[in-house]
Amino acid sequence: MQDAVILHNSRDSTAIDAIEKAAPKQKLETEVESPKTSASDDATKVRTRKKKRKAGRPKKGEEHPPQEMSCIDKQKTMTLKEMLADLPTACDKGGKKDSKGNTMYWTGYKLHLDTIDGGIPVSAIVTSASIHDSQVAIPLGTLTAQRITNLYDFMDSAYYVPAILSHSEALGHVPLVDINPRRDIELKTNLEDEAKARRTLNWAPAEKIRYNARTTAERANARLKDEFGACNVRVRGYTKVACHLMFSVLVLAADQLMKIVM
Repeated sequence: MQDAVILHNSRDSTAIDAIEKAAPKQKLETEVESPKTSASDDATKVRTRKKKRKAGRPKKGEEHPPQEMSCIDKQKTMTLKEMLADLPTACDKGGKKDSKGNTMYWTGYKLHLDTIDGGIPVSAIVTSASIHDSQVAIPLGTLTAQRITNLYDFMDSAYYVPAILSHSEALGHVPLVDINPRRDIELKTNLEDEAKARRTLNWAPAEKIRYNARTTAERANARLKDEFGACNVRVRGYTKVACHLMFSVLVLAADQLMKIVM
């Protein structure tokens, strides 16, 4: 497909249940010397937590520590290899809302997939279950751009982040993303009123109609689990689980390509 111009690329993730236990969370530890002991005594280890930044202006003579860059902002300055190496891969617990708004929880991993027209997967990344979908959008989009030429990027509301939209546009694509108002009550009200007006007029914009093609990603995830073993992972460890899933993606791609050729 590298010599063809693809219209739509649909991006989504799916939960992967594992038969292993979630890895324990790493706790930050620092070594300090107790003031009541001599220098020859062993330093005692104490657990420390990151101090939350206090709200408001700092006191006279004090300065707030600089805020750390978000994961998505860091990815702007990284190569594809560095972005992939920075993604967490340990087995842990994750949560994800389904199409009906219900939150499901699982222990294992998450498979991020880019699927083009015809239900053909072109890129896949396996990460920890707890990572947010938006943190994998830029490396996944960069990986896909190296393999095919597509015009539209379809993503759900989890990817509604300005940095992700600008990255898609920088690749020469048109991002069509479901808007997520989050805590913006005014935006949420405006979206509800607009949706009601469209239903009254029985009209939908061209972008909304085109966005309906995003069901390609959902069908690909369903076939991976129902037909190609993505829901029956019986190995432990990231390397083995990722190998199992990549074989599933490979078979799905071959099956869809044979349908097109035949």
